[in-house]
Amino acid sequence: MTDTALDLDLERLRGGATPRNHDARTIAALTANPGCARRGVMDAAGVDKDALARELGFPSPFGQSQFAITRGNAFEAQVKADGCAELLTLLRDRLGFTLPEVAYDDLEVVGGNEGRELRHARTRRLLARALESGDGTLFDHPLLRLEIAGRTAYLEPDVIAFQLAGRLHVIEIKSFAVVDGQAEPEQVAAAARQSAVYVLALRRLAEELGHAADRVAHEVILVCPENFSNRPTATPLDVRPQLAVLERQLARLTRIDRILTELPPDLTFAPGEKLPGSVRAVEARYAPECMSTCEMAFFCRDEARSCGATGTLGRAVRDDLGGVDSIATALALADGSLDPSADLAETASQLRTAHRLRHEVLDGAA
Repeated sequence: MTDTALDLDLERLRGGATPRNHDARTIAALTANPGCARRGVMDAAGVDKDALARELGFPSPFGQSQFAITRGNAFEAQVKADGCAELLTLLRDRLGFTLPEVAYDDLEVVGGNEGRELRHARTRRLLARALESGDGTLFDHPLLRLEIAGRTAYLEPDVIAFQLAGRLHVIEIKSFAVVDGQAEPEQVAAAARQSAVYVLALRRLAEELGHAADRVAHEVILVCPENFSNRPTATPLDVRPQLAVLERQLARLTRIDRILTELPPDLTFAPGEKLPGSVRAVEARYAPECMSTCEMAFFCRDEARSCGATGTLGRAVRDDLGGVDSIATALALADGSLDPSADLAETASQLRTAHRLRHEVLDGAA
């Protein structure tokens, strides 16, 4: 399938709506469930999953509140004010970085043009020069690229700082508080997963420019408010575990063009009475963990429950059951009322053993 044909197919899937671009959060969520063709197709097409879920009657209270977004934007603007003056103070005083002379480049707009290709080209040019010469310190609003299942996603980290030691560091600015040196573990984990996406994209750019991947540090600098005040604090965050998971999961993602060849040629997610059937035509891989990462989770959960899918019991249970997708099938294999196929013989044996042990325990208790 050519890129032009693929683009036309993805536009048809969107129903002509304006595409939404991947960001670090969506990529991290997608790689957490790489077997979900439904999310992969929707994200590749740029479908607004939140609007789609509302259209289907399964709205999800997903994402940050408007208050949190406003607070986050205000905190980021404060940290970056006057050429990132407050950020530079943190890097010097809190983390002990040696930055005697500072150069600052804002890459959000290039000559009055906000086009992604132009911004990425300038980002690539400036970072190439920085990696070669050591010139350049702070790059604000850089635009990176990362291939996701054969499609290019554009990513915009908060800041990239270029160290005099010759390594690039991703700086992630978050509005959740660090209280007495501790932050909410779930929020830190989410920040680490998203930051790992930026580190990977930056490492791949460095490799394209002929440099070693380790020119990009695996330690991200996390900047947050301290003790519920507006005063920022900075903490190094090692994202090597998240990087390993991200690279492994990206390699497992099925290319979008392969998925599309198995779908009806006229399939679209445009609003209308055919929408529920169109969504169900693309295979989902629901698990309870989706509730915190995907806007379509309520719809997919209802679908999985209605057909008795093993995914409703959690990914660990579904994976242990191998190729058994139905709870009814698993129970029938366990009690012996269904003879397994050759590929399910081992799974069936384990289920029957568990079934026998369960009855022995219950009989003993009685």
